[in-house]
Amino acid sequence: MFLGIDIGTSSVKAVVADADQSVVAQASVALTVNRPRPSSSEQDPDSWWKATVEAIGTLPVNLRQQIKSIGLTGQMHGATLLDPSDKPLRPAILWNDGRSTQECLDIERTEPRSRDITGNLVMPGFTAPKLLWVRHHEPEIFRRTACVLLPKDYVRLKLTGEKVSDMSDASGTSWLDVVKRDWSDAMLAATGLTRAHMPRLVEGDAVAGELRKEVADELQLPRVAVAGGGGDNAASAAGMGIVDAGQAFLSLGTSGVLFVANDRFYPNAEKAAHAFCHCLPHRWHQMAVLLSAASALDWVVSLSGIKNLEDCLAAAERRGLRRHTPFFLPYLSGERTPHNDANSRGVFFGMTADTDAVDLVLAVLEGVALAFVDGQEVLLEAGSSIADVCVTGGGSRSMYWGRILAAALHRPLTYRKGSEVGAAFGAARLARLAVTNETIESVCTQPPISHVIEPAPELSALLAARRPLFTSLYRNLKNTFRKFSQ
Repeated sequence: MFLGIDIGTSSVKAVVADADQSVVAQASVALTVNRPRPSSSEQDPDSWWKATVEAIGTLPVNLRQQIKSIGLTGQMHGATLLDPSDKPLRPAILWNDGRSTQECLDIERTEPRSRDITGNLVMPGFTAPKLLWVRHHEPEIFRRTACVLLPKDYVRLKLTGEKVSDMSDASGTSWLDVVKRDWSDAMLAATGLTRAHMPRLVEGDAVAGELRKEVADELQLPRVAVAGGGGDNAASAAGMGIVDAGQAFLSLGTSGVLFVANDRFYPNAEKAAHAFCHCLPHRWHQMAVLLSAASALDWVVSLSGIKNLEDCLAAAERRGLRRHTPFFLPYLSGERTPHNDANSRGVFFGMTADTDAVDLVLAVLEGVALAFVDGQEVLLEAGSSIADVCVTGGGSRSMYWGRILAAALHRPLTYRKGSEVGAAFGAARLARLAVTNETIESVCTQPPISHVIEPAPELSALLAARRPLFTSLYRNLKNTFRKFSQ
């Protein structure tokens, strides 16, 4: 048995996979996000640990006692600041926190080679500008900071006593030289830090430590190895078998991700593409990231007055997208690819006195799909080739949304059995690789196909005709967003 743990934004998930790669048990414990100021997003690091202990404790004892290794994954970018005794100094600042826009500019001005070193823009969601924000606004906390960990790596510290991160998660900090797969002294210096503040780096399928005896006893687990693991999207890719160049997945979770595996480094920093290390050695990947995807759908449903999501989607499918359906810019938390604009906001455009809740649901489904088209263009422009695209995440349960996405992207979308388990299953696979000496190809296989959605020509034509207005809306409103946020 192999245990995978996913430290998500909304919950901690734990899955147990057996030798046949079947998920034989899983558990989930909810988390809450605090927003103490506009554009902020924080969590208590110890809430991750408490939820991890609770989730593991929910798994059957007989399975726990057969665990051979543990893998970790989780939300990326979260800044967890520890004092010299490894105690958190403040709540962790999360991936969807937008307070550090100015600090991004400061870092790129201090280190003009930043885009060459990291292959990425410095973005407000990344870890480095958060630390510079703390340096500017909470100088005493910055002075006392002895180590900075990412969310899953704080849980690793509690499990093993080791301060370790993996290459994929570290890629999202703006402190990693992504080609060399090593910390960049220049990027650390740009935020007033050194390697002494950083965890040790390993590949995702390497052993990163061993479970502490007191933790093993508390959780009724053997003292097993803990693998390096990976950031949530890279681990999801390992779980879906997205490991070779050209393989891709589209995630419709809280955020939206179009992920493409690469055999080399393909940056496109100018268009806010993410070019990161994969969680497996000698591999990289690109991502186009939308900060609001299924969360935008949940939001509009909560406003609609329709009692549940399934009814909303059924009503939207019956009506269908039309030429005069309102438009929606899905920038409820700002946006990354391709705009890198923390000031951007969600907008409905084209409403009339006849507009109703169903029209707004349709607008959100289309708006997220067209934002994915923007992201696809950025990845192709950087040199990626995209072959088969698998779909995962909570939003993948809507077949109608799948039809809109396939038509907008002009490519088939493949749905695979068990893909909803996601990152935690990928972490279990990394745990297995760390202790069994099996090959990546034999473990990170693709699940069986459930069904494929082909792009419908008429819907593709309608979306292609509507997209120019969608893209022009952001261009025309960009300065307005900035002034609104001041």
